[in-house]
Amino acid sequence: MMTNPGNKVTQGQFSFLPDLTDEQISAQIKYALKNHWAVSVEYTDDPHPRNTYWEMYGNPMFDLKDPAGILLEINSCRKAMPNMYVRVTAFDSTKGWEAPRMSFMVNRPPNEPGFRLLRQERDGRSQGYSIVPYATDRPEGERS
Repeated sequence: MMTNPGNKVTQGQFSFLPDLTDEQISAQIKYALKNHWAVSVEYTDDPHPRNTYWEMYGNPMFDLKDPAGILLEINSCRKAMPNMYVRVTAFDSTKGWEAPRMSFMVNRPPNEPGFRLLRQERDGRSQGYSIVPYATDRPEGERS
């Protein structure tokens, strides 16, 4: 059984499911707003698992209470960045948490370049391994 059909980049919640519809995205945004979390839209062309700092599209939506407004921002980012990965992040600023509570992708480039495994020889005949994204073979802005 294949667990990742299509070899999609898997980050955040729902990453092994088919891409979410706008209706499903709105339901997740409603959940975040119900919990008083700030929602932001972010994008990148380098989705390496350790690349946690993506570019922010617009400002975080602290005071927005309508999921339709956030979906409008998501669609604006999708249109402006069609060849980028786009994700929605919900941040909980409650004292004691102050952390992202939800994060999921809402857009992928038509062609996902993927990753290669880089093997490194180390002292004492040991091997080290790194994951290197193919996207970084080209300069920022020319990837995808």
